[in-house]
This record gives sequence, C-alpha cells and structure tokens, in this order.
Amino acid sequence: MSILKKVILIDDDQVNNFVCESIIRNEKFAEEVISFQMAEDALSFLKDATKDGAVSFPDLIFLDINMPGMDGWSFIDEYRKLPVEATKNCCLFMLSSAVDRKDIVSAKNHEEVRDFFSKPLSPEILNFIKEEFIQV
Repeated sequence: MSILKKVILIDDDQVNNFVCESIIRNEKFAEEVISFQMAEDALSFLKDATKDGAVSFPDLIFLDINMPGMDGWSFIDEYRKLPVEATKNCCLFMLSSAVDRKDIVSAKNHEEVRDFFSKPLSPEILNFIKEEFIQV
C-alpha cells in the first residue's frame, strides 16, 4: 500500500522525471505520479484540480528551480494564488541540482516550501520526508 495518493514532479529534465517516477513507485511512496516538464502545464493542472468535481489535488509536489519559461520561483508565486483549501495539505519540496547557497536559503524562506533537496531523488530522501513531514 502506498503512503500518498498523488505526487507531482515538475522538472524540465525528462530523464530525471523518469528516474524519480521509478523511485517513487518502487518505494511505494505514491499510488500515482504525474510528471510535467513545463511549470505552466503543472500550474494549469493544479488550477483544474481546485475546481468542484475535478481531479484531486496532489499530496506532494517536487519542484525544480531552473526551468525554461516559468522557473520554480515564478511557479511558487502563482501557486500562492491557488485556494488555501486546496494547498494546505500539499507538501511542496524543491528538488534541484542548483548548488548556489542563495537558492537553498531562498527556498527555505518561502513558507510554501517544506524543504530543499539536491538531485537525484533517492529512497533516503523519501524516507526522510515520510518520517518528518507525512502524517501516516
């Protein structure tokens, strides 16, 4: 049995998304994993998920920082505009290859961001999230 119902990956790197999906599934971390290579597409999906009778809002989002078009910071600005009833139970994590200390500090200063993790996603990161952030 999976811990979460739905996890969303937002990263322009298709290979990274595939690897993350595989790890999440192998660890039985989520029943459903949905990947987006464009933050705009993910935002559109989330807006639709807030409508009555729509698909359920995800339990957890992994967000990259550096992406073409809308980057992670711009995504967070738009995410803040979503209804609080929808976002309050969703854990948002930055998952990035960014090594700039400024990005890590900035991520942790955004109240929506629960934590920052460096790529690649690993079973250890999922276990840490399960222990520290998920109410099972």
